[in-house]
Amino acid sequence: MEVGVNPVVIIGAGPQGLAAAAHLLERGREALVLESGDAPAAAVAEWGHVRLFSPWPELTDAAARRRLEATGWSAPTEGYPTGAQWIERYLAPLAATLGDRVRYGARVVGVSRKGRDRSVDAGRAEQPFVVHLQRADGAEERVEAHTVIDASGTWRTPNPAGADGMPALGERAAFAAGLLTHAIPTMEDAAALADQHVVVVGGGHSAATTIGTLSRVAKREPGMRITWVLRRGVVGNTFGGGSADQLPERGALGQRAKRAVESGLVDLVTGFRTERVISDGGQAVLVAEDGRRLEPATRVFVATGFRPDLSFLSEIRLDLDVRLQAPAKIAADIDPNVHSCGSVRATGAADLAQPEPGFSIVGAKSYGRAPTFLALTGFEQVRSVVAAIAGDREAAERVDLVLPDTGVCGGSGVFDAPDEQAGAGSCCAPAPQLIQLGMAPAVR
Repeated sequence: MEVGVNPVVIIGAGPQGLAAAAHLLERGREALVLESGDAPAAAVAEWGHVRLFSPWPELTDAAARRRLEATGWSAPTEGYPTGAQWIERYLAPLAATLGDRVRYGARVVGVSRKGRDRSVDAGRAEQPFVVHLQRADGAEERVEAHTVIDASGTWRTPNPAGADGMPALGERAAFAAGLLTHAIPTMEDAAALADQHVVVVGGGHSAATTIGTLSRVAKREPGMRITWVLRRGVVGNTFGGGSADQLPERGALGQRAKRAVESGLVDLVTGFRTERVISDGGQAVLVAEDGRRLEPATRVFVATGFRPDLSFLSEIRLDLDVRLQAPAKIAADIDPNVHSCGSVRATGAADLAQPEPGFSIVGAKSYGRAPTFLALTGFEQVRSVVAAIAGDREAAERVDLVLPDTGVCGGSGVFDAPDEQAGAGSCCAPAPQLIQLGMAPAVR
């Protein structure tokens, strides 16, 4: 090994990054974890008040547990932690066992091959990676590595409210004015909006969580008005799989949101694709491509999912799906345009391998724009990837995980089809019964 070259550099000290380090150390390999935040799992801390729908046994990695148990730690076994509890009881203690192998305030701004830009073939695989950093004090640094695992996640690259994947006209200004936010509200945040009109944009778990929090306040504060905006012209699987979901709390999350709509606490607007955001007197007005306008809102919660940050990987050769920006080999299994049946299969080192030897993407970032990632998926990924790094082919190819079924079947359906046609072309049959909801009165 060359002097000054790290065996493995891991980008991100979140659940998968820390687990990868634990697996490497267990196999006698060293690791350096680079974290842009000032503490482990800094992204998780930003939604620390949110309760996870996975139970404790599905939120800890096997190698990490073994490492922690050697210190006298006992794994939590019951309940559903909040993000803050996940950090306090598991992720922070795990990071502490890694000591100075974790560097905080180290933001990765580029990854390349030493002396080779993306276009150069000659001797490329023999050259170490160069990881370009910007430290918290603004200074620049380069770190060399033989192998790089990108576990940086997607939290800080949320999708915009704009329906075409780009910020709507006026969206950036509305964010700067504090009228729009990607944050999931706390109960205190929601209570401060008790007599206001608020809007939630998005149809995934973050949106359902936001609806749940806001509707709890609306039950006791009749002055609060909540409008929930879906881009699709159908309700589809917005409310999840209910009692058929093998993660009960995930199923319950969607059902609580459904009850809030059916009870009249929430007005649901479908087929609303935001084209413009007008900032008007301390409120935001969303305007759709078809000219419809929502009533002015004090706050708009943009819960439209996430996308991977590929900006610092411009010099790395990647094979990514053109739609999801996920590794091409797993895209068909996770693509919501194709199906939403049950669970997806576990993914391992062979699925995540890139044309750049020694580089892999794991964790939420490996799912690109797909919304179905679970912590369990990531732990299986890093187990397999680290086994491959260690030369243990049998362990790398083995699948040690069966993912829980979502209880959702019927595919994504046609984007603008009526609900009764949404199951057409489904990967399963028959399609679930879907409820028909009218247009909200908050639209003109």
